Amino acid sequence: MASKNRPDRLQVGKNHSFWQSWLHAWTGLKTVVIEERNMRTHLALGAVALFAGWWVHLSVNEWLWLALAIFLVILCEINNTIAENLSDMITGPNFSPLAKKIKDIAAGAVVFAAAFAVLVGLVLFGPKVWNLVVSWLR
Repeated sequence: MASKNRPDRLQVGKNHSFWQSWLHAWTGLKTVVIEERNMRTHLALGAVALFAGWWVHLSVNEWLWLALAIFLVILCEINNTIAENLSDMITGPNFSPLAKKIKDIAAGAVVFAAAFAVLVGLVLFGPKVWNLVVSWLR
């Protein structure tokens, strides 16, 4: 990111304003979406879940659980990306058992969060889908 005062130089100091900090954060979010296929998958599945929630008329409390599940998966995926990039930066092209361990643990956190999201989805949507199926069969 170019410095606010010198656009031709990379910024190495503190941010000069809230908006500069916001721009860096937004750039980070765009980067993880552009560079990480799994993030795009999580976002797409989150959008499907949001549409499904709208379709079945979730209550406020149900919306909160759904939002928690979606955000938890996205946060874990962001942290997984951070762990992968830091490990790669430190080890370079060389294999490191410790870097592999770090990456595996971070990926495990994503799987754990995704399992929670599936559980939340089953609890929220299972009864509603079941009622729709039963009403169609009558």
